[in-house]
Amino acid sequence: MKILLVEDDAALAAELAKALRAEGFALDLARDGLDAGHLGETEAYDAVVLDLGLPKRDGVAVLQGWRAAGRTMPVLILTARDGWSDKVAGFKAGADDYLVKPFRVEELVMRLRALVRRSQASGAPRIACGPLTYDPGLGTVEHHGLPLRLTGLEWRVLCCLILRKEAVVPRSQLIERVYDGDAEVDSNSIEVIITRLRRKIAPAAIETVRGHGYRLMPQGSL
Repeated sequence: MKILLVEDDAALAAELAKALRAEGFALDLARDGLDAGHLGETEAYDAVVLDLGLPKRDGVAVLQGWRAAGRTMPVLILTARDGWSDKVAGFKAGADDYLVKPFRVEELVMRLRALVRRSQASGAPRIACGPLTYDPGLGTVEHHGLPLRLTGLEWRVLCCLILRKEAVVPRSQLIERVYDGDAEVDSNSIEVIITRLRRKIAPAAIETVRGHGYRLMPQGSL
């Protein structure tokens, strides 16, 4: 799962980023409202942790902009203000949950996971591509009806491909979706993951479209 963390407090941002990565989340970090607004409108995230007290543009305005643009990812807001009016403003803007500072990082992680599960399970049907089936609610992938054992990186790449089955997914998009924004990515890392997936599914399951990216093939090739 990929998370957008929006927090201008450098120490808190570092603490939260470390905890989320330890829990297996990939994440991008924004420290002001302008960067947050741009990332939320142009990138795909499974959820957002959004501080309300941001420089350049406040969190409520950022959230309103995302919802107006049709962005539906679940958003958990953070605020140092415990007044009811601030919470109401956040929910009216489209927030899904909130935490008041100070809070325990463990609670943030639990609430974030619950938001992602609820979002993925709400009306998201199972997606099939030949013998592959992806269940967004459970986050599982089956091959010929049996659970497919995948590493975290393999799961992220395969989910990106199956969500856009039969369409070419650019390599750059896979890198952005799979890795942290600050991660150093080896030039061959995606190719290595694709090779491992082909071994687990079928050699012809994932087509390399030279100069463009990769495509999960339909049933006839699996």
